[in-house]
Amino acid sequence: MGSKDVKLLDVFSYESLVHAVAGAMGSVMAMTVFFPLDTARLRLQVDEKRKAKSTPAILSDILKEEGLLAPYRGWFPVICSLCCSNFVYFYCFHSLKANWLQGQRSTPGRDLIIGIAAGVVNVLVTTPLWVVNTRLKLQGAKFRNEDIQPTHYKGIMDAFAQIIQQEGVGALWNGTFPSLLLVMNPAVQFMIYEGLKRQLMRGVHREFGQHGQPREQSKLLNSLRSVMYLLINRVGMWGVLGLFKGLEAKLLQTVLTAALMFLLYEKIASATFRVMGVKHPVMSH
Repeated sequence: MGSKDVKLLDVFSYESLVHAVAGAMGSVMAMTVFFPLDTARLRLQVDEKRKAKSTPAILSDILKEEGLLAPYRGWFPVICSLCCSNFVYFYCFHSLKANWLQGQRSTPGRDLIIGIAAGVVNVLVTTPLWVVNTRLKLQGAKFRNEDIQPTHYKGIMDAFAQIIQQEGVGALWNGTFPSLLLVMNPAVQFMIYEGLKRQLMRGVHREFGQHGQPREQSKLLNSLRSVMYLLINRVGMWGVLGLFKGLEAKLLQTVLTAALMFLLYEKIASATFRVMGVKHPVMSH
């Protein structure tokens, strides 16, 4: 069997599939538990005329005004997007790692590069899902800001159809450039996680690589100008602190969700390998 065949098998391997499914399931369960924090974060960032400024206060307002299920508004599209996003991320991470390392020792630098590459692929593939789920998550919410126009989407597919029809296909990739800038976030997260795991499990196999950039320079410059305009505009309206609205809720949601996700991911992956009678790859090196 040639080297090309080996690499192809590494990309389409059972191991990568198990890690992808476990990562997707773990993230879905964790996000479901802490979903109200994401609702609070989004309202704090979008509804600028709301008086409540803290996470508990905004959640209290939402519960009083919109009912018990309101903190979970938009849960289904978010979960669908998150499931697809983490499946792509975990699959790319493990496939790239298997192809690059080829039995070599993993290092924090390699984990970071692999994480960045997986993040770029993930952003390019799943951004349309996140655009749609943000629209659906805000639909039906009671805003203090009258400038926010209500939407009338019947579901995920209807939202896709309306956005394409009214705004064009390109609208589904709105926010791609800022998202590409943020691929360092999960990459660093995975690098630290993998490093800590190696420290706790000496002589253990690694788990979780290449920079991607927008193709056309003009599009890159336009995206950069758009980001700078939004930042300057927000600072002009709300001051520097306006850039950090929703930070408390975001930090709580990110840290707690990541911790629970990694715990569930490891448990699900280990259980799957055990049930299938395959020794967990983490334990095999």
